[in-house]
Amino acid sequence: MRANLYLVLSIVLLLINPSFSQDVVDTLSIIETVEKQANLEKVVIDEYTLKATATKDGSNLTFYKKGANGEGHIFINGEDTKLAFVNGVANFKIDPGFGGKLFLINNKIGKKNNYNLTHISKMKRGTGFRIRHIPLWMSIIPPLIAIILALVFKEVIVSLFLGIWAGAFIASGLRFDSLYYMIDSFFSVLTTYILGAISNSSHVSIILFSLLIGGMVAIISRNGGMAGVVQSLSKYAKSARSTQFITWFLGVAIFFDDYANTLIVGNTMRSVTDKFKISREKLAYIVDSTAAPVSAIAFITTWIGAELSYIAGATAGLEGFDTSLTPYAIFMSSLKYSYYPIFTLGFILMLIYTKRDFGKMYKAEMRARTTGQVSSVINPDDDEPNMEDLSPVKGAPLKWKNAVIPVVVVILMTIFGLIDTGIDSIYQALADKGMAPDSSGWGVVWSQIGGVINSDEPGFIMKLGKLIGSSDSYKALLWASFSGVVVSIMMTIGGKIMNLFDTMHTMTTGFKTMLPALIILSLAWSLAITTEQLHTADYITLILADSVSPYLMPGIIFILAALIAFSTGSSWSTMAILYPIAIPTTWAICQNQGIDPNTTMELLLNVIAVVLGASVVGDHCSPISDTTILSSLASDCNHIDHVKTQLPYALTVAAVSLLAAVGVSYLGGGWFMSFIILIVGFFTLWGIIMKFGKRVDL
Repeated sequence: MRANLYLVLSIVLLLINPSFSQDVVDTLSIIETVEKQANLEKVVIDEYTLKATATKDGSNLTFYKKGANGEGHIFINGEDTKLAFVNGVANFKIDPGFGGKLFLINNKIGKKNNYNLTHISKMKRGTGFRIRHIPLWMSIIPPLIAIILALVFKEVIVSLFLGIWAGAFIASGLRFDSLYYMIDSFFSVLTTYILGAISNSSHVSIILFSLLIGGMVAIISRNGGMAGVVQSLSKYAKSARSTQFITWFLGVAIFFDDYANTLIVGNTMRSVTDKFKISREKLAYIVDSTAAPVSAIAFITTWIGAELSYIAGATAGLEGFDTSLTPYAIFMSSLKYSYYPIFTLGFILMLIYTKRDFGKMYKAEMRARTTGQVSSVINPDDDEPNMEDLSPVKGAPLKWKNAVIPVVVVILMTIFGLIDTGIDSIYQALADKGMAPDSSGWGVVWSQIGGVINSDEPGFIMKLGKLIGSSDSYKALLWASFSGVVVSIMMTIGGKIMNLFDTMHTMTTGFKTMLPALIILSLAWSLAITTEQLHTADYITLILADSVSPYLMPGIIFILAALIAFSTGSSWSTMAILYPIAIPTTWAICQNQGIDPNTTMELLLNVIAVVLGASVVGDHCSPISDTTILSSLASDCNHIDHVKTQLPYALTVAAVSLLAAVGVSYLGGGWFMSFIILIVGFFTLWGIIMKFGKRVDL
């Protein structure tokens, strides 16, 4: 039965990628070999036979290769492992335990990866082992289950839970023969995956930041501050179009962090857009599609540190690469190829200016304009996430400053936190190099920052980029959100709008509004753990990463990055996975095919920008993306409706961006050609809107 299921799924895979046929045949033969073993005691990988054995010194993963003597190499869990063969036998020490462990074994031949995912566990009785091959294509099942069920049933929490359970069951060795392990994998969703996700310090920081922002928003809503903002913005927001433009402008203005951007803009503008009968779906789209794109390409953001570290690590060992180029200089040079973020920001403006929409967004906008029903659900309680009643308390003065001042404090404290933690990090880096200044004051460290950049006369932008890139963004965001809550409490109590008890109760009510999204976030992070365990990214990379024309690399990497980000729901993890692969691969292909240095460098810059842009594409399309979830939360929009209405727009811009990335690579690249392609891309998007868009100007 299972072999038949594997065959059906493999046929689907063949239809998607016919070139992978031989690998599927190999996989099916391995499955057949394994299925014939009643006790699942061994696995055959190419010329190797694997068995798990017990010795006095512990347990071993034993490799058998007929006639082999001397040293052999194989990659186990990504590490190059030396095998000492004696009479055809070599051992690798393991300690799988009764629950078992997964081993990704790569019998790499030249540049070709031959992955094999194997689960090994001790038997409950006796001294034997259970060894089981896990077909690598099964690594895409958990995210597919979560995504498909979420889209079909319009319910995210159960869909994510079932996706995690599927991943946990596969990762535990596909134990169909044991009811105990099937139940154990069910409970491991909570005890292993969810607990592991929320115990991550970065994730805890996001949870705390979100709760604090929710508390602040609740207070400034109940004290009349938000209503005051609505009144003030009404002078400028005189129509649906001007209101959408203000929302877009705020989304671009708060460029330093996508989380802060999403939560602040969505919560601030929701009541204003409701007044002009703009659908929650449109608000969520503008919020989501300004947050990540502007954070990805702005040169002073919380993203920059991760981006620079990925670029630095991937370019460090490239043969013949110009080492005088700093990661920041490389990043800045790659921005001319960042088509998706730039096109997305421009595309939103075109939709706003022309008053046109298409697809499901058009239907949502017409529903809102004609019926006044800004949400797709008739009963507001059916929205996800469900927001509490945060209308101003009786007698509250509608003063805009009660909302604007706490929000400005959040922004300023974020900037302060980024600079302060960045200074500390730079000072420590200088100390590690034996170049520590006499004082750790901002001015002193700033003046000597060139010692870290390895540049005698770094420019202001380069120095500032390095400073922000070295900062602790999570600490800065926590400082900022906590400061915003404290200021909002002080202004509310000091203005005698609410007493201390009511203010604190309002704050906890704000915490409550965040819980649905935080539950979904925690489940999405848990699902990401399963995809990491099952090496989903390695599988997707494997089926697409063949030796091709270097001019096609931007296009291939674009598709690959979008698929990984869509499956994992994380643009950051996609960048972490792909940069170390895409950069060296592109460089090696260009070197091997004798591409001239200037063209090689432009192709490399194109690929660097493509990884970043396509990661955001997948993030925008994925219902399990954290920023997509947060956008639904901040806009009080049904999450699945947000995904469905945003998807056509994201895919439209992605298609134009993909063509632009491939086209500019064949035309030689460079600033001038990139600018020409950018203009052509904008005209193309304008044409699409005018051709398929319908006016929404009621």
